[in-house]
Amino acid sequence: MTTLEILIDALSRSRERFDRALDGVTVEQANTQPTPELAPRIDSLTWLAWHTAREIDLQISLMAGQEFVWVTGGHRERFALPLPDDTQDWHHTPEEAAQVVVNDLSVLTSYLDDSYAMAYSYMRSLTPESFDDVIDDSWDPPVTRAMRLVSIIDDAAQHSGQAVYTRRLLGLPG
Repeated sequence: MTTLEILIDALSRSRERFDRALDGVTVEQANTQPTPELAPRIDSLTWLAWHTAREIDLQISLMAGQEFVWVTGGHRERFALPLPDDTQDWHHTPEEAAQVVVNDLSVLTSYLDDSYAMAYSYMRSLTPESFDDVIDDSWDPPVTRAMRLVSIIDDAAQHSGQAVYTRRLLGLPG
């Protein structure tokens, strides 16, 4: 297995985990923060999936030098969130996270599908040599393309695992 195949496989596992977390869930359940009084930072399934699609979209699009799937795929209009386009979702308060809701789960899964597909396509375009390219020298040590991909994969793994946990807190099996 090549490094590229390993990275794509690692990313695909989080997408599969989101499918399991969302399986059989109603829109109401997906939009619910399961324990807002006890643990307000346990976000809804909707927020977790949206945030993951968004972080993949933003970071891969920037590396690829292309427009965000959020815009080109019409997801901004389908979600119609009451938040600015440049919302820094990793800094959302529980109140801001609660504003990320959908009326149809296909809106959510479509953005996940498009973001992951774009990531796979971009990753397949890379050469082994390009993994060592420094893409952000504002850090010490500077961030290479490989390091950024690992960071994206790690974040997606964390949030898809949180989605499974959130599902269980909602009293759903899985």
